[in-house]
Amino acid sequence: MNEEDIIEKTIDFVKSTLKDAEGGHDWFHIERVWKNAKHIAQEEEVDLFIVELGALLHDIADAKFYEGNENIGPEKARGFLKSLKVEKPVIDHIENIIRNISYKSSLDKEKKHRFASKEMQVIQDADRLDAIGAIGIARTFNYGGFKNREIYNPEIKPQTNLTKETYKKSTAPTINHFYEKLLLLKDQMNTKTGKRIAENRHRYMEDFLEQFYKEWEGVR
Repeated sequence: MNEEDIIEKTIDFVKSTLKDAEGGHDWFHIERVWKNAKHIAQEEEVDLFIVELGALLHDIADAKFYEGNENIGPEKARGFLKSLKVEKPVIDHIENIIRNISYKSSLDKEKKHRFASKEMQVIQDADRLDAIGAIGIARTFNYGGFKNREIYNPEIKPQTNLTKETYKKSTAPTINHFYEKLLLLKDQMNTKTGKRIAENRHRYMEDFLEQFYKEWEGVR
């Protein structure tokens, strides 16, 4: 099976697997990340096949929807790719991307040996771009509603210096998530393209928050 056929099979697999997924982590999220990753990859020296596969499979089973089990996603991706007889080095690379791409993984201070590759950097930027800007705002409130969280509570302040475990267990109001993650992503981009796009999306979030607080206080 050639690379183009594998990509098409992967698209079908992801669409089918995520057909009932929460709105911020559904096929359309994957599609946006995939498109962003291909765009970013144009200015990077990377293996585009790895980039496309990794982007398509990066959220095939997000741990937050599986009681925090971080093995389901990588294992599901590995099983699918093996069924297509994809070469082992490619499968290993994709599995490592899935295990290490998330924001919470970057908070794991005890992890001594972190996997890194140019391909993962591209996909990570693409994924983080979908977490900020207008789409990021929509996804954040969609997930907050899904978890039945408060929109905002002035008495609950955002936490700084979160660990991986405290981040995973957080039940804070949705607005706090901007300060605990979303507004931090601009400075964590890996690529020139990612950094450029993130600047605009970051400013959009700042403008949104400014308007939000005005309306919260009843200022027109």
